[in-house]
Amino acid sequence: MMLAYLDEVGEPGAYISKSHARFNTSPGFGYAGFVIPDAKAREFGSIFTSEKRALFASTYESATNPGVWEIKGASVFRSKTPDYAPQNIRVFKNLCRQLTRLGGRLFYYVDEKPKGTPKQVALDIDLVERRAMEEVLNRICRAANARNENVMFMIDAISEDQRSKRLPNMYAHILGRAADKPEMRRAVEPPMHIDSELSASIQFADWVAAILGRAVEYQLLADGDCLWVGEALWPQRDTIFTKESKLHLLSDRSIDDLYTWDLLKRERPLLTSGSVIPDPETARKMENLFQRTISQKKD
Repeated sequence: MMLAYLDEVGEPGAYISKSHARFNTSPGFGYAGFVIPDAKAREFGSIFTSEKRALFASTYESATNPGVWEIKGASVFRSKTPDYAPQNIRVFKNLCRQLTRLGGRLFYYVDEKPKGTPKQVALDIDLVERRAMEEVLNRICRAANARNENVMFMIDAISEDQRSKRLPNMYAHILGRAADKPEMRRAVEPPMHIDSELSASIQFADWVAAILGRAVEYQLLADGDCLWVGEALWPQRDTIFTKESKLHLLSDRSIDDLYTWDLLKRERPLLTSGSVIPDPETARKMENLFQRTISQKKD
């Protein structure tokens, strides 16, 4: 059996730009983490715990309750991590090597978000979340089927209200799709939500989501400054991802979606294809500048 550990990449709310006062969180939303044979999960969890405690030894030793101590991926991987904490990247690269040695792979599925306010893009947060999760289920079930294995899903815990809302949708999707797509029968259960404090594997999924979220920003944003993610993981590109991993671009793009290690490329096809769509705020500024230029020429 395969085990899939997942966490959210970004958040499903509206996005305009990193400099916008309100809608500035993330240009994409989805899930990332890893899959691993069940027989190797405990060993990998032990490796992760040991590496994490050694890397952040002083913080760990001073924790009120070391047994449930964790450090979030957003704190481990920031835009300037290579400058102030290159050791974090070194440890993550080693964890990826250990994961692949044990038969595991990283996984991601992220949807690019249209730029605009909730009203401008007709935002339905529940729909954004549901569509992303459905694609995650589809793709990981496909990966499990290719290995002739069943799969169980584990996700970082959310509120009871969110869980009760999402779980029926996930269950319905798995059952409804299984009639035409037999790989969906590989899912033993809908995703279970686990408190990250109690699971080393969920914590590593959080780290994966954080670092790949930086790579997503590099690919989608002209001012994305996290080229270092691709440079760090490039030597392992052929072995660390499931082939089902994907960054899904908006339908009006003139280029194909990004798959597996495409996410790590130095060259950003989205930004070099001429298909970049400015955010509404920037578009208005460009239009105003254009109109002023035309007016000055007339004068």
